[in-house]
Formats: sequence, C-alpha cells, structure tokens
Amino acid sequence: MKTLIRFLALAGVLALALLLAVVAGDYGPWYFAWLVGTTMIILIAAAGAVLLEAQASASERDVDF
Repeated sequence: MKTLIRFLALAGVLALALLLAVVAGDYGPWYFAWLVGTTMIILIAAAGAVLLEAQASASERDVDF
C-alpha cells in the first residue's frame, strides 16, 4: 500500500510538471530548470548543514571524524 501511495504521489508531481510546462509555453523548460536547480541548491545546503553539525558534535566528543 505504501508503494502505491508513493507511486500516486509521484504521478501527481509528474502531472503538475506537465501542466506547468503546457501553461508556461515556450518558457516551460526554463521554469522547470529553475525549479530543479533551486531544489538542488536547498538540498545541498541542507546536507552541508548536517555535515557541519556532525563535525561539531564529533569535535565536542573529541572523536576523529
């Protein structure tokens, strides 16, 4: 059941992306790249923050990281 819900959610995201591409017309690929790029920047920044926090907590415990 969990796989079905995940599949339906991804299908909804795909349908939304296609709708946005049709509505945006010729500018669709640019907006899509902008959305994907912004999402990647946020995810990379979050991963960097997690690594920084892990290094800080490891240095407090005097453990080599």
